Amino acid sequence: MVSQKVGAWVAKLGWVWVDGQVAQISRRPGASTVFLTLRDPSADLSLTVTTNRDVLDIGAPNLEEGARVVLHAKPEFYAARGTLSLRADEIRQVGLGELLARLERLKKQLAAEGLFARERKRRPPFLPSRIGLMTGRSSAAERDVLTNARRRWPAVEFRVINVAVQGPTAVPQMIDALKVLDGDETIDVIIIARGGGSVEDLLPFSDEALCRAVADCRTPVVSAIGHETDIPLLDYVADVRASTPTDAAKRIVPDLAEELRLIGLARQRLGRAVTGLLDREQHRLDSIRSRPVLARPHVMIDQRATEVGALRDRASRTLDHKLTAAAGDLRHTLARLRALSPAATLERGYAIVQRADGHVVRAPSDVAKGDDLRVRLAAGDLSAQVTDSPG
Repeated sequence: MVSQKVGAWVAKLGWVWVDGQVAQISRRPGASTVFLTLRDPSADLSLTVTTNRDVLDIGAPNLEEGARVVLHAKPEFYAARGTLSLRADEIRQVGLGELLARLERLKKQLAAEGLFARERKRRPPFLPSRIGLMTGRSSAAERDVLTNARRRWPAVEFRVINVAVQGPTAVPQMIDALKVLDGDETIDVIIIARGGGSVEDLLPFSDEALCRAVADCRTPVVSAIGHETDIPLLDYVADVRASTPTDAAKRIVPDLAEELRLIGLARQRLGRAVTGLLDREQHRLDSIRSRPVLARPHVMIDQRATEVGALRDRASRTLDHKLTAAAGDLRHTLARLRALSPAATLERGYAIVQRADGHVVRAPSDVAKGDDLRVRLAAGDLSAQVTDSPG
């Protein structure tokens, strides 16, 4: 029931123009019908096309597998098998000029989307631990990459996936291989390699689906297509563009002999630099050691000892002078004190008369008859009494 409705809906479709790549041509001897398998270059999709032999001979007499065609056809649905096919009444083989014009339009479109921008390109590592190689089976490109890379760095490791590099199955195989290599965490860079070829042979490397798959890779991709004048779009999208597979090997791995030579030169320069530094520092140390302060360090100590001795002598003389002056002053002060002392007066024969209450008698009127007195002499005290009334 469903297939009948699908068939009825397809039957209502009109004639359409279809663009595709011929994957297979089947011409049966004596039969007027020719069967073609038409493939979408950008997707893993194909349809069977039936046409009259005369239509094919008139529109594309030299049609071969892998060629690009444009055909005028009507879709047909075969309900018994549930398959969709095309019935063509006109077939035109796409010429080289038209192909190049399409590629130019695609190139401008991808450039406008930023797929060719320099800032999005990634630099491959200096020495990748493992390289993914996608190329044709037993091809010269594979041999060139492996041989030259191992000659430059013998320890380099590869993971090789052989794919078709031209024809209708090339793009799906390359996209699948690219996904496998990009998903391998051990691979640091991917090389897509192929030898030279015509513009038609190199068309898979300008396929939009392949270009977008390369742009979406997390791993840096190197395009190594051995062409001269025509540049596939893959070269613009890839992170690194190599002119040939041999050039790709030289770009991806360093030359062991050259690196050893550079290391030797670097060690020589480092040795000269260290030797020069040591010589300069030794000269500086010798210059410092030759200075008087280090050549005869005791001179500075002797000078300081002399200065300390002189200062000590000066301090001693100053102190002696001050002490002598102070002693003289003290002697003069003592002499004055002794001269003015009451004891000195008493020594000269004077006496001090005091009443019993201790007051010094200075006049006769200070005492009365019968008062007791105390007389202080130089050698001691005497007691006395007033016997006569003061007059």
